[in-house]
Amino acid sequence: MTQVLVDIPQELEAGFRDRKAELSRVALESMVLEGIRQDRISVAQGRRILGIESRYEMDGFLKAHDVMLSYTLEEIMREVEASRRFEVPRSE
Repeated sequence: MTQVLVDIPQELEAGFRDRKAELSRVALESMVLEGIRQDRISVAQGRRILGIESRYEMDGFLKAHDVMLSYTLEEIMREVEASRRFEVPRSE
């Protein structure tokens, strides 16, 4: 793990005092979110870095921070096919 030291103005720090998370966690989350937005890291890498256990929970984290992922048509079709394999037959 690499440690990064960042000097921030007191007024910026004051804005985060009421947050339950530590400033270091806020900074880490911000770096991960920006890394995903810029395609510098994958969602799976971000999830591991942040210690988020499920893909569903990570999707919620990204949505809460207005990070919309872009998918290729091939990726979407692969997801559609995978979801069809798990469809439950309807009883009539």
